[in-house]
Amino acid sequence: MILYDDQDIVVVNKPTMLLSVPGKGPDKLDSVSYRLHQQFGEIHVCHRLDWKTSGLMVFAKNKTALRVLNKQFMERLVKKEYLCRVLGSLKGQGQIEVPMIVDWPNRPLQKIDFIEGKYALTQWKSIKIEPIKDKHSHKNYLVSRIHLTPATGRSHQLRLHMKYIGYPILGDTLYANDIALELSSRLELHASCLGFHHPRSYEWKDFQVSCPF
Repeated sequence: MILYDDQDIVVVNKPTMLLSVPGKGPDKLDSVSYRLHQQFGEIHVCHRLDWKTSGLMVFAKNKTALRVLNKQFMERLVKKEYLCRVLGSLKGQGQIEVPMIVDWPNRPLQKIDFIEGKYALTQWKSIKIEPIKDKHSHKNYLVSRIHLTPATGRSHQLRLHMKYIGYPILGDTLYANDIALELSSRLELHASCLGFHHPRSYEWKDFQVSCPF
């Protein structure tokens, strides 16, 4: 899980179905930050991935590193790229610029809200369209492998934005339709690339991991 660590940072490749930080209750203590704390002691969270999303995360080992990394995240200087597979044949490239807000009666769901929602922008590019067979119905469907670059970091942004344009992410238990949910046993969303300036040397660090689906 650990890809890189030094006196200031730890970079990990988080598996799916593991929390980024502990949830409420002792049964939700196991998480990336908890495991890193057990190994390194002082650990600070810089950003999060949904527990079903896999991929790259960076943690700070001291408050100075945390402050520098947080500033980069706030100023949108961090490079974040994702891969996903969606139901349907999606070609070309484009961007999704629609505001989001928490769907309070149905938390943790988010929803599109053009009046009270916060600005959210996702850039997407189609990589490959491929057939897939439903193991239960034995029907064939087309799915698209998509490269996603979020310009903002709203909760569930990529999942909701892809649903909004009619291409739900496979295995998404919150936003996918029945077919997209049936076609994968996991959420097919993966943080494949993470780049930032090292908090001490300010050298650019670029990490990439292969996609597990």
